[in-house]
Amino acid sequence: MNEVVSRPGRQVLYMASALLVAAGLAAPQAWSAEVDRSFEIYGFAQADAIYDFGRMNPDWDDAFRPSKIANPEGIYGSNGQASVSVKQSRFGVKGTMPTKEGHAPIDFKFEFDLFGVGVDAGQTTFRLRHAYAEWGSLLAGQTNSIFMDIDVFPNTIDYWGPNGMVFWRNVQIRWTPYRTESSSFAIGIEEPSNDVDLGQVREFDPELGDTIQSNEEIPNLAAHFRTQGDWGHVQAAGILRSLGYDTKGTPRNEPKGDALGWGINLSGTVNTWGKDKILWQYVYGHGIASYMNDGGMDLAPQGRLPSGTDPGNAEAEAVPLTGIVAYYDHYWNDQFSSSIGYSTTFVDNTNLQTGDTFKSAQYASVNLLYYPVPNVMIGGEVMWGDLEYEEGSTEDDTRVQFSVKYSWGKTF
Repeated sequence: MNEVVSRPGRQVLYMASALLVAAGLAAPQAWSAEVDRSFEIYGFAQADAIYDFGRMNPDWDDAFRPSKIANPEGIYGSNGQASVSVKQSRFGVKGTMPTKEGHAPIDFKFEFDLFGVGVDAGQTTFRLRHAYAEWGSLLAGQTNSIFMDIDVFPNTIDYWGPNGMVFWRNVQIRWTPYRTESSSFAIGIEEPSNDVDLGQVREFDPELGDTIQSNEEIPNLAAHFRTQGDWGHVQAAGILRSLGYDTKGTPRNEPKGDALGWGINLSGTVNTWGKDKILWQYVYGHGIASYMNDGGMDLAPQGRLPSGTDPGNAEAEAVPLTGIVAYYDHYWNDQFSSSIGYSTTFVDNTNLQTGDTFKSAQYASVNLLYYPVPNVMIGGEVMWGDLEYEEGSTEDDTRVQFSVKYSWGKTF
């Protein structure tokens, strides 16, 4: 008797179906085709009036990043600078789209603000924040990294926030095989990136320094487990990275090499009374600077450079880094709130990095925010930060910021 699908084929289909059910992608009678259909447009307009008593890199006047503090003093000009920015303003859409009876719906989000970074640093221009969709337990697109915990970002009005926080919205394919009302486990691959510091290699051979580049052959692998309750939440996350480099235009692209990057991120919140909460994070790893909110580098040279008859033994090392966040969000009443805290990032520099390389930075802030009516926020914030280089020089900056924010949204 002929069969449309052979016995082995049916077994494969049954196994695939079972895996989909286990993954939460297909579960008969679990979803209705007309349930949870939604579409929301949301955003806010915000203006920030900022004054620095010190001086930042001009491309970063509108974000308080300690790594951009002028060091030495005067490198960017005179101290005391003012700016007014609309870059934090945001627009987004999100919603839920049913697929098929008995199958998971698609949840989606697309969001941007106006804060230029990278080649657009200093510009008021469109910057993609989120562009992803999730079907059951499978997510694809750009959103908060699996290694990140957005819920420890304090209630501040500075755009950049605590420097010692893991903060990276990355392109990813994420699988969440376990999810309940109180706990979840997620794992996935993310777009690789690699910040290579050439250190003294550039001084030894300027031509070689101009041709060495990052070599990204394997996606990053990240995972986290999260549990939460009336007391707050705790998240433990880990990441593995292949950090490589090679040389353009040389035989076999040598010199080349790679190092293993890895990191552990422990974070959480503790609810105290009312809406108040403690926010904390401790992260440690080798070669994880690309995932940090500010400061550090992934790869740097370690060992000896060639000299005379000594061939040297320099090789790339995944640079050790530590980040800490400790904040407290307090709500005085329904109309007033404050956030106060401290954060730091510090790295264990290699012996072949130059003296003007980032070593550590600190960030502290306190604010008072006023909500006169729903969807309106008026507030002020004071920030302090300092930057230390490997050779020991330090510079600091104090900033005050006044912001007005009008939020809006409509669900269809």
